[in-house]
Amino acid sequence: MDITFRDHIERANQLAFQRLLEADPIWVNVGRAIDVIPGMTKNMILHAGPPIEWERMCPTLKNGMIGGALYEGWIKNPEQMEELVHRGEILFHPCHDHDAVGSMAGITTPSMWVYVVEERRRGGRAYSGVYEGRGKTLAFGCYEQETIDRLRWMDKNLGPILRRVVGTFKEGLPLKPILAKAVHMGDECHNRYVASTLWFVDLLIKGLLSLDISNAQIEAIYRFMTGEHYNSFLTLSMAGCKAMAEAFHHVLGSSMVTVMARNGTDFGIKISGLGEKWFTSPAKKVEGLYYPGHGDNEANPDIGDSTITETVGLGGFALVAAPATMQIVGKSLEEAIMLVQEMREITIGENETFTLPYMDFQGTPTGIDLLKVVETNITPVCVTAIASTLPNTGMIGAGFVRQPMGAFHEALKTFVAELKRNMDKEKDL
Repeated sequence: MDITFRDHIERANQLAFQRLLEADPIWVNVGRAIDVIPGMTKNMILHAGPPIEWERMCPTLKNGMIGGALYEGWIKNPEQMEELVHRGEILFHPCHDHDAVGSMAGITTPSMWVYVVEERRRGGRAYSGVYEGRGKTLAFGCYEQETIDRLRWMDKNLGPILRRVVGTFKEGLPLKPILAKAVHMGDECHNRYVASTLWFVDLLIKGLLSLDISNAQIEAIYRFMTGEHYNSFLTLSMAGCKAMAEAFHHVLGSSMVTVMARNGTDFGIKISGLGEKWFTSPAKKVEGLYYPGHGDNEANPDIGDSTITETVGLGGFALVAAPATMQIVGKSLEEAIMLVQEMREITIGENETFTLPYMDFQGTPTGIDLLKVVETNITPVCVTAIASTLPNTGMIGAGFVRQPMGAFHEALKTFVAELKRNMDKEKDL
């Protein structure tokens, strides 16, 4: 590649990287998706990963879609879904194409409550559904009555009260300090959110206590938000990471990756300098540990928007911070250190906000560079949950995946052509 190209890309990447480091995500609101998410319509379901047609959807995503339609009252039983889809009465769009992110299947329907996060430095906003809890959820492709009942309880109780709680924070709730402290306390902020959830719930309780609500309501929300595995900060964190990623999106000439997402069939990326264009390749199976009674034969391929965390330097890029996650994905401390060091070879620099105690408080490798990925033949590593392909089964394990190279190769071809075109225009001016 011509040195002029290199200089142009380096300047653009330094600008994009600085915007990433400066990004300041603040939780400012909770609202129904139809009221707050840009471009959301009354017959739309948002999903994780790149765009996909109904016929190519994996079982987890399809079952989650059915659950979303049941919740909205569009269908009375799963068998009615195909007819509505083929008549074009339900639209499917990626969360990422609406400034949003979704955990696992990422199902977001019009009446669901979503977090609203504002990036204060540049003014953008990002969205993610309020955490559904553990067990049989839409996120894992479940649509049994207990799934629908939980969503209705959230609609009536959790969403409205969370909106009142966030109003008790005069200028919103900053998310980066919570993430930074959690990395020092054993979270890598993708699979494990124990410390971050405890910090969040502590602040949440203070807000709840200032409201005129009953002790029974406070207790119900506390129990829900601190349920099994303390994971309720997950989706709010994802919205914060999405807000950070959007801060360095659309930088002309930048080769930094701003989106990594999976829909259970395809893995897809977006590049800062290439705008909203998706580049995809087949999603991979996750290597990991399974719950008793489950195994690789029923594991859905990699799915979810939660890789937005790796995109900004958390998750697999901070694996060494989380001994519990290392054990789940079958990595020793030494191996985790080596993986983090390997991620330094494909990133622009370090994030001094997220520092790693086991590595003398070095910043996490941050800012995935498309060019470095292709040149080194090293793709990003991610930690994630594993969903079952069987309906109404849910999470069956957790593990580790190295993302496929195909999407990066396709993106590079377009990136080089686009950069050359733009530089030729500049010469003609």
